Amino acid sequence: MEEIKYGKVLIVDDQEYNVSLLERILMRAGFKQMYSTMDPQQVEQMLAEVEPDIVLLDFHMPGLDGLQVLSLIREQCGADNYLPVLMLTADLTPETKQQVLQAGVNDFLTKPFDRTEVILRINNLLKTRQLHLQLQQQKSTLEQRVLERTAELQKAKLEILELLGRAGEYRDDMTGQHTQRVGWLSGLIAERLGLPEREVELIRMAAPLHDIGKIGIPDEILLKPGRFEPEEFERMKTHTTIGANILQGSSFHVLALANTIAKSHHEKWDGTGYPEGLRGADIPIAARIVALADFYDALTHERPYKKAWTPEETIAEIEQQRGRHFDPEIVDAFVQLFSERRISLNFLQMGSGGWMAN
Repeated sequence: MEEIKYGKVLIVDDQEYNVSLLERILMRAGFKQMYSTMDPQQVEQMLAEVEPDIVLLDFHMPGLDGLQVLSLIREQCGADNYLPVLMLTADLTPETKQQVLQAGVNDFLTKPFDRTEVILRINNLLKTRQLHLQLQQQKSTLEQRVLERTAELQKAKLEILELLGRAGEYRDDMTGQHTQRVGWLSGLIAERLGLPEREVELIRMAAPLHDIGKIGIPDEILLKPGRFEPEEFERMKTHTTIGANILQGSSFHVLALANTIAKSHHEKWDGTGYPEGLRGADIPIAARIVALADFYDALTHERPYKKAWTPEETIAEIEQQRGRHFDPEIVDAFVQLFSERRISLNFLQMGSGGWMAN
């Protein structure tokens, strides 16, 4: 493995003779990058400057001994960076060997040096380091691929949610913009209420599926101009339970929340809504938020059965329904969004770029 010869070798020994001898042995063996110091105090600086692939470290040195320098090396390099250290010593007592190995030395060389042994031990440790670096690179590559695949999956989930929302609105809003606007407006209201960031994002993603149950409503009812007959209205109301049934049983948090919203976004604060007649705080907060966002967007847009209201007319009606149709706190948050100019009064006539604050 010729590339091993380009490994950076750092020699730390207070005896010039030992340093010169090791450099000659390495040079004759074809090593290209050798660095040395006779002052153990310089090791910290050289580790940063040289970034060695192996350290040949003398055991007995004045000032800092080999074990102290080894501790410094391990601390500076960290546990994840495999930097082999080959201890140089003439002390072969079992106690010394045990002490050196327990301190984290990878191998040792005894003085006087045997040239063949020096090269074999250095080659073995450099091969191990090379394998370690390759594994680290593979790990990094795999982690990057996991991040990329996770991002792709998240993007796919969001696209599926958008397409499902568009499918639910396709027959009376082929553009799908109603579902998008309701999602963004619901997210803004949730944020203004001070809900946690993760919950805000879930509501923003789940809200566009609020009317997915319209898939199950016949055209003659869904697209009817004018008011519904009582039996037609009862049929229309079933889009809430149809939507809940479509979304039921998912372990995906957004779809589970969308199930709740689809079922309960026509409940009213005073208990006169449908399908269950829930009252006040018994209505899930996400459904309460979407109820107002959906109401605002539906009234301010023309449909086959009605003309569009102005934003001012719609806001006035929402304030009239405070404590009746809508949660008072959510009405206040919604009105504040407009008063703070976080939503433009004409944002509903604009593209996605106009949905947020000026």
